Amino acid sequence: MGQTRYEHVTTKQTLNRVKAERMPFDWSINPYRGCGHGCSFCYARGFQSFIGMGYEDEFQHHIFMKMNAAEALQQQLTIAAKKHEYDLEAMRRSIGEVTIGTATDPYQPIEGKAEITRECLKLLAKYRISTNITTRSPLVMRDLDILTRMEDVSVNISLNTMDAAVIRMLEPASPLPAARLETIHRLSDAGVDTSLFVAPVLPLITDAEDGIRGLLTSARERGAVYAMISLLRLSRDVKKWYLATLKLHFPQLVQSYRELYSQGAYAEGDYIRSFKAMAALLLAEFKLDKRTAEMAETIPSLPRRMPEPSKPVTGKELMPEVEQLSFPF
Repeated sequence: MGQTRYEHVTTKQTLNRVKAERMPFDWSINPYRGCGHGCSFCYARGFQSFIGMGYEDEFQHHIFMKMNAAEALQQQLTIAAKKHEYDLEAMRRSIGEVTIGTATDPYQPIEGKAEITRECLKLLAKYRISTNITTRSPLVMRDLDILTRMEDVSVNISLNTMDAAVIRMLEPASPLPAARLETIHRLSDAGVDTSLFVAPVLPLITDAEDGIRGLLTSARERGAVYAMISLLRLSRDVKKWYLATLKLHFPQLVQSYRELYSQGAYAEGDYIRSFKAMAALLLAEFKLDKRTAEMAETIPSLPRRMPEPSKPVTGKELMPEVEQLSFPF
């Protein structure tokens, strides 16, 4: 498809209730639909059909930007504050955790200019909402001026291999492994609770124990306090695109994948059980299986210019507009 088209859209609500019981969060925010990183295995490709879009190149090259996301979020949070008579602690407990980036990367390339995610983050900070962010991008470091002022925030950096060549083949526009590991380091150094998401693990490509061990070692050395390891899930539409990508770069694996995923979206049962057992042992070994993990001795930070916002946040921007309440920073 080549050139990327960015389409401005409006949204009625930015906070969306997550109804699935297996999800560990209550609400989600996705400032964009589609993703410029173009990961071939992304499960969000399967959501394109909900709006009459394709799961192929269109997912990467036609990005919908929710330009009023912050305004819609402000409305939702204002209503919630009034409902709880401006008791923000009660409001915070009622809402629970909000996760940014469940069906798109909130720090994909266009966010560098658009700053839609940043504006939403300011509001979550203002109302003291527990926030979790999942991204592949070092651009999240731009928002350290907000993250370091939030009372309850965590960031998950997704990375499934240290092999830059594999990343380029299967995640054509994603940041390379070294940049993502540095992001873990920088965030951790700044006091932000940072985790590694080894996801999705790609059978026969990134599932070797030595490779995952290397990832966990690097993340632990850079201050990660938790890690999650998750196997590839292939819905029908995503499977078509992913297998077509494998045919280009790993043609010898296509038939093996067809057999491994012959029963549906999940790999064959014995493979799953074996892999999960190995993953659990590794997480326990590195003490990354619980968010209460003790900090390991970290390697020194590397001097490097970090991404910067167009305008630094001010304390006033993060103060709730409720005169009778005072929240010191």
